Amino acid sequence: MGKLLKLGSVFMMLAIAGPVWMLTAGGVLGADWRTASREPAGIAPDPATTPEPVVQVYGARAFGWRGALGVHTWIAAKRANAETFKVYQVIGWRAYHGGSAVAVSDGVPDRYWFGSRPELYADLRGPEVEAVIDDIEAAVADYPYPDEYRVWPGPNSNTFIAWIARQVPALRLDLPPTAIGKDYLGHWTFAGAAASGTGVQFSAFGLLGLTAAVEEGIELNLAGLTFGLDPFDLNIKLPGIGRIGPTPDPVRRVTR
Repeated sequence: MGKLLKLGSVFMMLAIAGPVWMLTAGGVLGADWRTASREPAGIAPDPATTPEPVVQVYGARAFGWRGALGVHTWIAAKRANAETFKVYQVIGWRAYHGGSAVAVSDGVPDRYWFGSRPELYADLRGPEVEAVIDDIEAAVADYPYPDEYRVWPGPNSNTFIAWIARQVPALRLDLPPTAIGKDYLGHWTFAGAAASGTGVQFSAFGLLGLTAAVEEGIELNLAGLTFGLDPFDLNIKLPGIGRIGPTPDPVRRVTR
């Protein structure tokens, strides 16, 4: 019993340390959403000089106190010779006001998320990416929770991106541990493919689960918070902080 209590205390300290650090040093508080930056980050290619199809997956710290724990994620796609990107994401306030939480619009793919600089998680380019975009659009249309949104444990914006990734294994997407909601498999679904499509996942309502996959490594989900070890990228994963290691934010870049 004493060993279990000590182990529980260690997990509790690790679970609290990351979010506290982000609150005190991460700059996630004090911003006004009306004046927060929504400028391009300069990561995405210019459609005018990039005729090939492109798919990119981004994430940025959520606005306000939620940014101490997690990120908001989205997908951007541009077909061959298209003049603009199309952005796919879930936005909670749309569901709160009686509409669909799923937002699909032409726009800037790498905009700051209300003051938070985006990070690139995946970058696919080349002629075969047209078929990937077809699959993404089909997955968006089939998303099972367009009228639902819960910040915790899901379904939320990260649940949406993880859903698309499971339907489109060509993305091979390794979402960060701070993508809270990615482990929400459904109201009564307790097992399935990992979001990357390279392993398996067990999850009870996004609150308790285990993932074992080539891309994600081993992840333990406790109350929606992720602890993990990725032996291939030499990363450890902690709540609030995310990945720690020599390649803390591995980007999947593919020319197909």
